[in-house]
Amino acid sequence: MTSVSIRRLDSNWDPVHGHGKLDFITGTDAVAQIIAQRLKLFTYEWWADQLDGIPMFQSILGTTNSKALLAVERIITSRILSTTYVTGVASVSSSFNAETRAYSFSCTATTLFGSIAISTISEGGIGSV
Repeated sequence: MTSVSIRRLDSNWDPVHGHGKLDFITGTDAVAQIIAQRLKLFTYEWWADQLDGIPMFQSILGTTNSKALLAVERIITSRILSTTYVTGVASVSSSFNAETRAYSFSCTATTLFGSIAISTISEGGIGSV
């Protein structure tokens, strides 16, 4: 049987210590945190694999027309789909408010442990899961 257990991160994305087993999360909670981490990583940001990450500066920032926004949606969806334990993505939707420069993305990710609702709204970039 497949299982996942990872260290919980706090609101500042720092590892949580000192609470024994409560410092770890499993199942859909763990996969949701993994997805959130993957959406926060920009291409060229991580020294160990500079090609890993969202191509924020290369392909996302500055896009405003509908074709470009569909490409952004595909980039994010692909990033989620390539996450370990994710088996599918459904109900994908996104929008861009040119006045506030806010981009929103939402979907449902199917994992080996259940479904996760992903929703993010951010001004000028990718938010959190």
